[in-house]
Amino acid sequence: MNALAFASQALEILVALLLGPLLTGWVNQWRARLQNRTAPSLFLPFRTLHKLFIKEAVVAEHASPLFRAAPYIVFGCMVLACGIVPTLSTDLPLAPAADAIALVGLFALARVFISLAAMDIGTSFGTLGARREMLIGFLAEPALLMVLFSASLISKSTSLTTIVETLAHRELAIYPSLAFASVAFTMVSLAENARVPVDNPTTHLELTMIHEAMILEYSGRHLALIEWAASLKLFAYSCIGLALFFPWGVAEAQAPLALILALPVLVLKLAIGGIALAVFETVSAKMRIFRVPEFLAAAFLLAVIGMLVHILLGT
Repeated sequence: MNALAFASQALEILVALLLGPLLTGWVNQWRARLQNRTAPSLFLPFRTLHKLFIKEAVVAEHASPLFRAAPYIVFGCMVLACGIVPTLSTDLPLAPAADAIALVGLFALARVFISLAAMDIGTSFGTLGARREMLIGFLAEPALLMVLFSASLISKSTSLTTIVETLAHRELAIYPSLAFASVAFTMVSLAENARVPVDNPTTHLELTMIHEAMILEYSGRHLALIEWAASLKLFAYSCIGLALFFPWGVAEAQAPLALILALPVLVLKLAIGGIALAVFETVSAKMRIFRVPEFLAAAFLLAVIGMLVHILLGT
């Protein structure tokens, strides 16, 4: 593995750490504009992280080491997920580990630890949020796997780098299998990132919370790591969608010039996706928690239909 590959890997992780909070701020900014409210600063997530990092972390007396370790584990899982998704280049030292099943496993590992930490303190809202989070994960992860498998049928590989290289070199056309998979992936992404209509990231009503209910007992640097991890998760899902359905602009091996051009292309695609997410959240209403299984079941069905379309029609 040459020095350029390691530079590409380091650049991908650095870009994820910087663009993750910026993407969250971009979505919040456009959401406020579309709702005729005063838009917050684009750099507000960084200011919030700075404020939390300099504050003292208050931990309950009966908290176990799991409660203290969970933020670091969740943050590490999200950084690794961003590192194995080919956002800027396909020439990565972690490319052999960039398998679709391994990626879903990272998301599942982070979910398990944050849910266990939420139940560790023994509060009612933490347990309620953990149970809802595990329900969503139980339904969303199979749908996400089916989406990734739909793309892997085209490239004959579950490696994300191989999928990107294969799809980027195919002729520009609308593939019915990927069309079904894209709709399913959008639905799964909304659920996994606690966005409307599944969850509202700006709500303060404990009974309707999912993600926020699990982190009510965290403060200081622990809360900062969890909030940063949430931004990285949104960034990772956005980059997965771009890699599967808009793979053009990603640099390949031994292409330093393409690597330089890949960064502005990525920023442009994320900016357009952030605006689209803000528009969708503005025109949508939050559904009842009892309707979420139906929502994710529909996503799973669409992903399976996409696989069957490819198997039957070869497109």
